[in-house]
Formats: sequence, structure tokens, C-alpha cells
Amino acid sequence: MGHAIQADDVRAAAERIRPLARRTPVMTSSGFDAEAGARVFFKCENLQRGGAFKIRGASNLILSLPEAALARGVVAYSSGNHAQAVAIAAKHVGTKATIVMPEVGGVCKVH
Repeated sequence: MGHAIQADDVRAAAERIRPLARRTPVMTSSGFDAEAGARVFFKCENLQRGGAFKIRGASNLILSLPEAALARGVVAYSSGNHAQAVAIAAKHVGTKATIVMPEVGGVCKVH
């Protein structure tokens, strides 16, 4: 079984993904706050490479793989942002990415 994640693990991952993950802003909206009756913060991961936070996990894993594993390429099952993140990270390290997608996507994925 793996070990519990420590602060040093998070710092190491942040350093590892630095070449690929953008620092995205945290925004606020006074109009939204008024409607919600609370102070709300939005982490704008839609501005991230690949359009989502998923570049962080995909690149952390791919950048952690030993050369022998990278030489075989990587495989992901996704029809969205994770697929994009895997492709971006694989290209960065110079390995092949195979993306497996479902034959039938949800309506929101088709339009």
C-alpha cells in the first residue's frame, strides 16, 4: 500500500509539473457574492492548458514515469480534458499517447 501524501510530495509534484501547468488566477464576483450571500472564489482552471485542472495529474504521472515505461508510450481512456492533458504531457516528454474513446459520447460531448 502507498504512503500518505505529505507536503513534500505536493511540493515535488508542483515543481515537476511547472513546465506544463499554468498558474491560473483566482477570481471573485461581487454580483455572484450578492446572489449567494457569501464570499465566493473561482479558481479559473478553464484557462489551464487543455481547458481543465487535469493537466496537473496527467503531467505529474507522465513526468514521474521511468524512461523504460515512457519508451512504451502511454494509454488513456477519455473523451475530454483528460485525453487532452495526456496528449500534451506525452508530447512534452517525447512519447506516444494512445487515447481510447467511447464509441458513443454523451450529448454534451457531441455538440
